[in-house]
Amino acid sequence: MTPQELANLAHLRRARDLIDRDYALPLDVPTMAAGALMSPAHFSRQFKAAYGETPYNYLMTRRIERAMALLRAGASVTEACMEVGCTSLGSFSSRFTEIVGMPPSEYRAREHHAVQAMPPCIARLRTRPPRTQRVQSEQD
Repeated sequence: MTPQELANLAHLRRARDLIDRDYALPLDVPTMAAGALMSPAHFSRQFKAAYGETPYNYLMTRRIERAMALLRAGASVTEACMEVGCTSLGSFSSRFTEIVGMPPSEYRAREHHAVQAMPPCIARLRTRPPRTQRVQSEQD
């Protein structure tokens, strides 16, 4: 790997950390690209090449994962939607259903005793939607 490629990966990690930290803020590709010191188009291409999904899809997956935790804790669907930075309940519900495989209200109503007994780091891994499911739905 060349020094330039290593530097690009460091910039992309910085942008990914920005998404992970500030997922609830209104983030767009130009803002994320600025965090990686790249143009928006170049950033989008490089991010997808490095992480296998677009920056926007990565952001939405992080938001949905955080919403899943809020719903397990008893938050309403509207509260979870707003808390994770989504402004449209309809778009949030559609994306949640696409990623998780069920509507947020159904997910909230399910029993989550096993997840509550797990350490948070394990619960995050076990409740994360499988990446192959997301990739298939993006290609359809």
